[in-house]
Amino acid sequence: MSRFLVVLAFCWLALASPSLAQERLRIVTTTTDLRSLAETVGGERVAVTNLVPPNVDAEEYQAKPQDVVRLKDARVVVRVGLDFDLWFDRLLSQAALTQSNVRALRRGGTGHVDASQAIAVLDQRGASVGPGDGHAHASGNPHYWLDPKNAEIVTGNILETLAQVDPANGPYYEANRLAFLERLEDRLRDWDTRLAPVRGKPMIAYHNTWAYLARRFRLDFVGFIEPKPGVPPSPAHLAAIIKIMRDRSVRLVVRQPHEPERNAAFVAARAGAAVVLLAGSVGALPAARDYLSLFDTNVAALSAQAR
Repeated sequence: MSRFLVVLAFCWLALASPSLAQERLRIVTTTTDLRSLAETVGGERVAVTNLVPPNVDAEEYQAKPQDVVRLKDARVVVRVGLDFDLWFDRLLSQAALTQSNVRALRRGGTGHVDASQAIAVLDQRGASVGPGDGHAHASGNPHYWLDPKNAEIVTGNILETLAQVDPANGPYYEANRLAFLERLEDRLRDWDTRLAPVRGKPMIAYHNTWAYLARRFRLDFVGFIEPKPGVPPSPAHLAAIIKIMRDRSVRLVVRQPHEPERNAAFVAARAGAAVVLLAGSVGALPAARDYLSLFDTNVAALSAQAR
């Protein structure tokens, strides 16, 4: 990115700051990751609320009555898409019964952001969605925010909508995004260097969450404790995972805080591996306070296993 553009961005922020006393534009996001990125673009001109709390599986989230209230006066909503938060459409339909602003927030509306637009989706193939299939990723793997490079696309999608809804502050939002992307580029180089010692080492994960992280940093996940996304493992599947671990000399098992500890600990103990706790979303671990520190936290946890 041009350093000249970034300097211009900071100059615009400095000049614009006196005008930020106006009422903040209200944004509702489905997840904490999207909240962090919306706050990054919107800065002091927005007030952002997320619906799914940290360490709650967003794919299985059950919307609550207070979520309808949170949509009141919202001008923009931001969702993950790729069938990850299908429950959000039902919530918007419920809110539309009593709230006049919701029409612009529904799919196709001026205030609706599907953050997955223009993402190069992984695992995009036909998937069964019958009984026993859990939350099958029929539209492809939805965990695209775990490739930090995809934040360029996500923040671009957010910026486009904010600039349409609030054109007077469009240059301010664009300046915020440029400044963020500059910080992101610096961190990407650091993360890539720090993950070099674990690059190519076989790992097991509980859920197929990490495909985008693996692609970006060339990590090697060779199996998953869940036989299908959202489906608990059977004893036979656990036995098969242990065999893979022994055959491939797997020494790392990755799980998220909300995922069952018992099965990860079981296969790790049988194969002589360590369990590594990673944050799949902002707020899932205390150190993962925002989007950039999410990756700082996970890179530190993985690189520590290479010592």
